[in-house]
Amino acid sequence: MSAANTTRWIGIGLLGLPLYGVLTFWSSLDPQPDPNTDYEAWSRYVTTDHYVLTHVFGSILGLILAIFGTFALGAYLAKGRAGRLGLVAMVITVSGSALFLPEMGVSAFSAPEEGQAYLAGIEGLPELPTSFADAAFAAASLLVIVLLFVGNVLLGVAVWHSGVLPRWAGVLWAVAPVFMYPLGLVYAATIGLASTPPTVLVGALLIVISGGWIAWSVIRDPKGQLGAHAHPRGQ
Repeated sequence: MSAANTTRWIGIGLLGLPLYGVLTFWSSLDPQPDPNTDYEAWSRYVTTDHYVLTHVFGSILGLILAIFGTFALGAYLAKGRAGRLGLVAMVITVSGSALFLPEMGVSAFSAPEEGQAYLAGIEGLPELPTSFADAAFAAASLLVIVLLFVGNVLLGVAVWHSGVLPRWAGVLWAVAPVFMYPLGLVYAATIGLASTPPTVLVGALLIVISGGWIAWSVIRDPKGQLGAHAHPRGQ
């Protein structure tokens, strides 16, 4: 395959980044009730078709597109000045997204069963003791947050230094995980919220803008000449 065709496929793959942002925004618009404060409302919410659809087509499909888009971004960054950093960031980010997929599968397909059991009158579900599986799930969730935060910030830094992509698209990309993870955790802890915080919506919008900007710049200028001319070495 020629270099031009390879770059064209990379450009198509990069479209997964803004699509991931769009699906994340959609799936976060209507956050689930807090099961710690209103377990019945949570049970009714997770047994709806809307819940399953947003998880399967929003969260899970969004993560799959994010993985393809991140691979494409790492491959494109390899041709720039920050190629090594871009590849390291790609590995970290894809690892976090891959680890996040089984968690989303659990949420999509087991939470409705739990909600149905509660609504059917099976009592005691909220009071079940914490098991090793619960502890492992919590540890995996923390690792996902660390990997996705670090990996995406480094991807933004790599875009800034690449010389082949718009620098400010890299800034927006690096800022997005700040809203989605640290600020989201602070917001949730401050008001005691155990569901998706609104800061995720801001981060998703930044992903749509920066991911779309990156993908468009590659599709419009597959050789990266505009970025190289706009940001010569040393600037």
